Amino acid sequence: MNADKKKLFGDAGDEKLNVSNEEWKKLLSGEVYHIAREKGTERAFTGKYWDHKEGGTYYCAACGNPLFNSNGKFESSCGWPSFFEPISKGSILYAPDNSYGMRRTEVMCGRCEAHLGHVFEDGPPPTGLRYCINSVILDFEKAAAANESYEAGK
Repeated sequence: MNADKKKLFGDAGDEKLNVSNEEWKKLLSGEVYHIAREKGTERAFTGKYWDHKEGGTYYCAACGNPLFNSNGKFESSCGWPSFFEPISKGSILYAPDNSYGMRRTEVMCGRCEAHLGHVFEDGPPPTGLRYCINSVILDFEKAAAANESYEAGK
């Protein structure tokens, strides 16, 4: 987890955060705030993680909550990072989203309720799900083994 987020929010795990939108505006960059609190969407194929292949863990960029492991990521060609399962059942919240004349399921951070993206039922086995997530709302931390290999190879 990012050291600044750890300092602000601690290692509370499943503890829900109660932060006002005014406070989020002070804590988050404009880009992250737009996605997280205003349910924005980044343009396809522009995010830093849509084609990312390193091993590690993806965290909520708003609060540091672990969301997805890289072993659950797959190439879906939709232009956003896609995962077939979250890191744990409680890491994600679900809500119906009928905006723009579509019927979708919104996914949000289970800790701070930041908008992450949507989940669709057209993913690969074993779940058949595709969590389509905005890169802007993700932070990434390399797996320890990958980091050690990288350091040894310098």
